[in-house]
Amino acid sequence: MQKKSTQKNPISWIPTTWFAMGLPFVALAASSAIMYKNLGVSDSKIAFWTSLVMLPWTLKPLWGPFLEMYKTRKFFVYATQIFTGLLFGLVGLSLQLDHFFSISIAIMAIIALSASTHDIAADGVYLNELNAKTQAKFVGWQGAFYNIAKVFSGGVLVYLAGELEKQMGLATAWMIVMFAYGAIMLLLGLYSMKMLPEGEKSQTVGSAKESLNTLKDVIVTFFQKKNIWFSLAFIVFYRFAEGQAIKITPLFFKADRAEGGLGLTTSQIGVLYGIFGSIAFVLGSIAAGYFVSNKGLTKRTLLVLCAFFNIPFLAYAFLAVTLPTSQLVIGAAVAIEYFGYGFGFVGLILFMMQNIAPGKYKMAHYAFGSGLMNLGFMIPSMVSGVVSDYLGYKDFFIWVMIATIPAFLVTWLVPLKQPEEEIELNEVQEK
Repeated sequence: MQKKSTQKNPISWIPTTWFAMGLPFVALAASSAIMYKNLGVSDSKIAFWTSLVMLPWTLKPLWGPFLEMYKTRKFFVYATQIFTGLLFGLVGLSLQLDHFFSISIAIMAIIALSASTHDIAADGVYLNELNAKTQAKFVGWQGAFYNIAKVFSGGVLVYLAGELEKQMGLATAWMIVMFAYGAIMLLLGLYSMKMLPEGEKSQTVGSAKESLNTLKDVIVTFFQKKNIWFSLAFIVFYRFAEGQAIKITPLFFKADRAEGGLGLTTSQIGVLYGIFGSIAFVLGSIAAGYFVSNKGLTKRTLLVLCAFFNIPFLAYAFLAVTLPTSQLVIGAAVAIEYFGYGFGFVGLILFMMQNIAPGKYKMAHYAFGSGLMNLGFMIPSMVSGVVSDYLGYKDFFIWVMIATIPAFLVTWLVPLKQPEEEIELNEVQEK
């Protein structure tokens, strides 16, 4: 049975919730890489540690089921937004200390734990408040504002850091930027307290044994889903090339030309992401939402989305081979990749909503899917620094194009659930 759409207009809470979802993820996955490179940390160390701290996004299925049984999903959304904001303030303060790298990385690991918990709850609100048709309608907006957060983080805030570096030094500049991350998350948390749909109250946990039994049931029913192993292969390998490219790209932009990089300043990188990237990202995400809303999620549309997601990495290979000096050429390459990313990522989200989540434990099963999806991003990211150091930037981005092949294979092979199968599954598991 389909749930009725919430009385609150989804536009009043989807943009801010998915902006809050994207901001800490991108801060840890990408912006922190530029920060640490400016502070003198090596590429391989940056790639490994800023990828390892993303582990909670993979492990979140382990505590996702417990969120089904305490308070409401709304509570977890605004509580984690506020907590994440406070933690960013601590990261800023840690940059003034001698052992700033180890301390800030440890705090970022806690941010990842808080932010990944936020994502579970936010996905739960979306899945439970909107029916299948409305989910498809707003998935483009969901992706757009997640991506706006990515551009805001890698564009506006990185540009701000670059300008502040000139005036007050590296550590102080990035401290202020971390404070800005924190302030934004705090404001979003206060907004969510007021605007997010109340939703259903979660079941009260009677005992630890009851909690573990529920977790066991969540895991068992997840792996009983039809074609689950094909689905897991799809969500892991869809992002295989991205996990490598996205981690190294800002380091490539920043590296000196003598090292095979583009030799850009921090402010120039901020402009590239903030102007070229932002416009392309939003257009790609919204266009994809309308594309899948009209066409539906079929094998053909999924292959189109996969192509949009992966082929644009060719733009970075072009930059690495030619090393252009024109900001317009570099910006065009960024725009091509960001449009493709915004367009193609929608396919992955909608696939998980329609093929992974349906059933008795929507929120927990979606958390399983998104956690494993992050694993497909995290592991390639962790080794990307070593691979890049070994190959050099030019050969590395050529390798990235080869690494897109698994995504096309799993997209071609994965079976898609038919609408009648989803209805039948919901009826069986809700009994």
